[in-house]
Amino acid sequence: MAEHPAYPVGLRLTGRRVVVLGGGQVAQRRLPALIAAGADVLLVSPEATPSVEAMADAGEITWLRRPYTEGDLSGAWYALIATSDPVANATASAEAEAHRVWCVRSDDADQATAWTPATGTSEGVTVAVLTTSARGRDPRHTAAIRDAVVAGLSDGTLVAPHHRTRTPGVALVGGGPGDPDLITVRGRRLLAEADVVIADRLGPRDLLAELPPHVEVIDAAKIPYGRYMAQEAINNALIEHAKQGRSVVRLKGGDPFVFGRGMEEVQALAEAGIPCTVVPGISSSISVPAAAGIPVTHRGVAHEFTVVSGHVAPDDERSLVDWPAMARLRGTLVVLMGVDKIGRIAETLIAHGKAPETPVALVQEGTTAAQRRVDATLATVAETVRAEAVKPPAVIVIGAVVDVTPTTDQP
Repeated sequence: MAEHPAYPVGLRLTGRRVVVLGGGQVAQRRLPALIAAGADVLLVSPEATPSVEAMADAGEITWLRRPYTEGDLSGAWYALIATSDPVANATASAEAEAHRVWCVRSDDADQATAWTPATGTSEGVTVAVLTTSARGRDPRHTAAIRDAVVAGLSDGTLVAPHHRTRTPGVALVGGGPGDPDLITVRGRRLLAEADVVIADRLGPRDLLAELPPHVEVIDAAKIPYGRYMAQEAINNALIEHAKQGRSVVRLKGGDPFVFGRGMEEVQALAEAGIPCTVVPGISSSISVPAAAGIPVTHRGVAHEFTVVSGHVAPDDERSLVDWPAMARLRGTLVVLMGVDKIGRIAETLIAHGKAPETPVALVQEGTTAAQRRVDATLATVAETVRAEAVKPPAVIVIGAVVDVTPTTDQP
């Protein structure tokens, strides 16, 4: 007899009974999707992994802590059989067949009446990949196809020509610390859908080269602002393009709300009645130290880390940083935008009690091909910056974590 391919279908399980037999790794992988589908899940198993037990404790599933017995599939619409007992699996499979319950078996796909596809989602679209026969089933192959399709939908590289998603308004996108691979999936997708991109100098520039030729790319640093402050000119550019019905991405380095003036732009757009989506980004304050091998926290070394702006000196009346308090902290201090002020920052910290030998690391152009790390102490950092010609952008890390290495647990 010729083997027929499986018939793909989407099950609507909201409020419907689903029985899962076995609380091991298979259940741990499959349960979250069943819960998300709104199924009334009954787990029958004498034991469960800690993650599955947590789902039961949270009330997301009902757990009968015993082995399978005939009759457990009564009233079920769908069953997942994944116990370590072959006899129980076969008996439960026969019960499912007798009661016409669609049944997945983790131990024997040939005896199942349903197969679980490799699935993924992207912006309201679910991708499900099935092989055509039981004999040809290769979970790694189907998962790889699933991943490729979902990635294409997520980053915008796979879009049907006649159905390009396009939402007028502004998306404030955090581009991450510089490496184009460190932008979020959502941020990358919105870039692919944009009509206009207004980009900061510190954004992931390599991504701009991937944009289609019709996308207008505007360097925020070169927006003419005449009598306006630069930020006000950027706000006006965002509003102007959005009012023309265009999909605008404001691409910023790091995270929009970490010293990125993101809220100023959100407020200006709100005042103009322009819808705005904020997409968080990976902040350079934690990612750049990590890329240079520095943990901002480490057990027994630092139980806190504080991020401050160094764009104005400690003795500048515009500074909002409580530098004496910073000197008293025992954890890690991360300074952004402080290369040209690090001498006065170090002097202030020492004057208020920070040890002159406190380790300091400066990570220039973090996460990019040009990344370099320069180490010093509070006492020597000003001269080191001059001698090593450290230039912005650079993240400055101050504290004992600078000396933590993969081979030295405690500095």
